[in-house]
Amino acid sequence: MSGELMQAYGIMVPLSRKSPVPPSQCNLARAIELIGDRWTLLILRSALYGVRRFDDFQEELGTPRTVLSSRLNDLVDAGLLEKRPYKLKGRRARSEYVLTEQGEALRPVLIGLTQWGDAWLGAGGQPPISFTDAESRDAVRLAFVSSAGREVALDDLRVVIRR
Repeated sequence: MSGELMQAYGIMVPLSRKSPVPPSQCNLARAIELIGDRWTLLILRSALYGVRRFDDFQEELGTPRTVLSSRLNDLVDAGLLEKRPYKLKGRRARSEYVLTEQGEALRPVLIGLTQWGDAWLGAGGQPPISFTDAESRDAVRLAFVSSAGREVALDDLRVVIRR
């Protein structure tokens, strides 16, 4: 069995009984632990589209208020959102939740999930949102790019395990 290979997304992966990196040492597992639940991902999605205020998150997502409060606090504690005060005239001061640089760095991941959803979950029609180059207006897609700037096809991607 150890000599067998499986093709996943064009990458040849040896069959194995366990992952080469234990979850306790894997940054993907840590990221999933941090942002992998439904409400957290939906909050981040909304924040990437500019939603910042508790009531706006709650209205848009329909999240129970206690769950929303907990998830927002977790995202602040993790450094993905920053809590900033604001005050509307005649009302008490409140907080809004602004993406930090670390939170903003999730944009490509969420765009990748969007594009995956368009390809695999969409009804085949025009997706409700798309991404284009600001100058040329050409459609863009996420890709693997080498440090030399060359796009790397999935078939040419090699996984390196450091032990």
